[in-house]
Amino acid sequence: MERLLKDSYGRAIRDLRVSLTDRCNFRCFYCLPHGEPPIASKEQMLSYEEIEYVCEVFVSLGIEKLRLTGGEPMMRRDIETIIGKLGALKQKGLLDLALTTNGYFLPDRAQALKDAGLDRITISVDSLKRAVFKEMTGVDVLDRVLAGLEAAKHAGLQPIKINAVIVRGHNEDEVADFATFAREHNVKMRFIEFMPLDSGHDWSREMVVSGREIRERISERFPLIPVEVERGSETSSRYRFADGAPGEIGIIAPVTEPFCGACSRIRLTADGQIRTCLFSTVEHSLRDVVRTAASRSEVIDYIEDVVMKKEPRHYINDPTFVTPSRTMSFIGG
Repeated sequence: MERLLKDSYGRAIRDLRVSLTDRCNFRCFYCLPHGEPPIASKEQMLSYEEIEYVCEVFVSLGIEKLRLTGGEPMMRRDIETIIGKLGALKQKGLLDLALTTNGYFLPDRAQALKDAGLDRITISVDSLKRAVFKEMTGVDVLDRVLAGLEAAKHAGLQPIKINAVIVRGHNEDEVADFATFAREHNVKMRFIEFMPLDSGHDWSREMVVSGREIRERISERFPLIPVEVERGSETSSRYRFADGAPGEIGIIAPVTEPFCGACSRIRLTADGQIRTCLFSTVEHSLRDVVRTAASRSEVIDYIEDVVMKKEPRHYINDPTFVTPSRTMSFIGG
């Protein structure tokens, strides 16, 4: 009989996000400080062999979607090798292998990712204005990132999603411009509320541009129609353009419109810690279990036990909310 991962609330866990590295060549203020973060030593990081092994175990437990994140996952050398290994899990039940990237390395490597077995890609683009992009990311490489988008399209890494974190006082005036971009490039644009996961702990509620405001700003230029799909465990509310133009809008609003009820996600950090929620304050070391020569059944028992500890929801809006000690660069997107 097949063993499927379920938490104590009866939710099936189908989506594993694997951070391949805590390193990044960008310094986005909502994630990393302008400076070098404390980085896990190489010995603490999971090897590709360990990543392949634990992902195979997760897939045997019903995981259908794998998303590779970072840091910047393409800073791991030979990422194509691990994509090839993980792509082979499609013969064992994996349905979708995706990657989230800042796009910097895509101009030269998008085709190799596709050839290795990657299905889809999500690219972070927080501004379409060169100066604002530099201010938000700490690097002046917008043209290269947009070239990466074109390379991903050419390689057939479709559908392409573009993520933009919207922060008051920085890029909220670009929301409708991003919608224009989605129409012109036929991409799925995803707007994300600013979350309290920044390294400088400068987050404040005043900096959050709500999902409702984002919708209203777009609708002033392009009327939107909700995409009629069962949302299920999806994080975004999805919209299409009323005039039938290509492209799609998604709004991810964890602060003002929490969507935790049907969460199907679990996370594995680059140093092998299971996180049951993006905002967890507790981590569970799968790395230590694997490295103590635990049997496969012991690894499975440990994973199942941890998943049973999954929180019912996040607590951003509770007065007792505690910011996780690790920032987004360590947790993985």
